[in-house]
Amino acid sequence: MSDLSEHYLRYLAPGYDRTEVLEELMGTYGEEVWRFAYFMTRRRDAADDIAQETFIAAYDGMYAYRSESSVKSWLFGIARNKSLHYLRSAFFRKVRAMDNYSLNRSLSGETSSAEQVVMDRMEAGAVWAKVLKLKRKHREVLVMAYHYEMSMAEIAAVLGVAEGTVKSRLSRAKQSMSKLLDVSRDEGEIG
Repeated sequence: MSDLSEHYLRYLAPGYDRTEVLEELMGTYGEEVWRFAYFMTRRRDAADDIAQETFIAAYDGMYAYRSESSVKSWLFGIARNKSLHYLRSAFFRKVRAMDNYSLNRSLSGETSSAEQVVMDRMEAGAVWAKVLKLKRKHREVLVMAYHYEMSMAEIAAVLGVAEGTVKSRLSRAKQSMSKLLDVSRDEGEIG
């Protein structure tokens, strides 16, 4: 996000046009918000809806933003709340049993042989499939810390918990991932 737009967002007064700032927010953070919603819900259609709802809420709450956290943390907090609301809904509980979860991850392109690209994608997909098996509270801190490279303070702000709680959850998430990956290696799923 440009410095001018972030400055504009921080000091936006009622009556000013918010559309330009919203467009820049969506351009800068749209894909990350969608991915976060996907990691939270494990559903592409839900991630689409949650990302849209997140930016609608950001648009509606833009005048209230006062930079207590970074713009990214603010948006992730909104997306997290929308995701949790979705997960609690009766609709989700009814359709969850019928869904077939799959995770198609594409890796950033390095020049590799076709076989290596396929193997890398399979391994990355297997790892992310394991991440999706973690408890929500462990999955979300792991994704925010490693995928989105958020600081402990930013994660704590998004989750509304102390930094010590984030560190504890991250440690437990790493332990759980280690166990899941060890089992997968023993079973030959991951190289």
